[in-house]
Amino acid sequence: MSARVAIVTGGAGGLGRTIGEVLHADGFRVALLDLKGAPEVAGELGVLGVPVDVTDEESVRTALARVEQEWGRVDALVNNAGVEPPHTLETVDPATWAQTLDVNLAGPALMIKNCIPLFRRAGGGRIVNIGSRTWLGGGASAAYAAAKAGLVGLTRQAARELGPLGVTVNVVAPSFLRTPLNATKGDPEFVEAFAERFAAASPLGRLVEPREVAHAVAFLLSEPAGAITGETLHVTAGTHLAPYIH
Repeated sequence: MSARVAIVTGGAGGLGRTIGEVLHADGFRVALLDLKGAPEVAGELGVLGVPVDVTDEESVRTALARVEQEWGRVDALVNNAGVEPPHTLETVDPATWAQTLDVNLAGPALMIKNCIPLFRRAGGGRIVNIGSRTWLGGGASAAYAAAKAGLVGLTRQAARELGPLGVTVNVVAPSFLRTPLNATKGDPEFVEAFAERFAAASPLGRLVEPREVAHAVAFLLSEPAGAITGETLHVTAGTHLAPYIH
């Protein structure tokens, strides 16, 4: 059997790139999809890079057709693309709310919808949605927390609908990570102070590393995880046990 094909959205960013690296090392043919930078990052890793806007269905279809044209199949989808514009419920404007839900929730739904025919042709598949510990108790921006909570519901519904096709659907929910996205949430001193508070609140006394999240994704895409579906796997060093950290 030829190598399995995995798609990673948000693949040009810190966590997406790390997931792509781990899956590539595990023997997957990896396609990194992102709004910007995917071909450049993919070239560095020796994988395929495809531009995509996950909120635009025509863009999604074009990107998936490119992957299928290259390798003839798709076996796994990792919905990692995300944004988190800073705001509170008091300060959020309609455009920010819509953008956050579009990328973090509607985007995964569009990717899943348009991968269904590919999974059907492949005889099954795996989907992992990258969530967040914030779905349990907030602690992030309002729209982001709402989107990640919605992602858990989407995952459970997709697991029901796609199970008969041999497709599993799960969430990997990490806690705060040192990634380029999180580095933009404030000045460096603020971000580092937040990271230290986060580590101190963890039962393990540390932050989670992006590669630990990537290996959790790889497990859910592996053969031994074939009976796991509709689940949320927390990779948080235990911080989801005390959900609100600020």
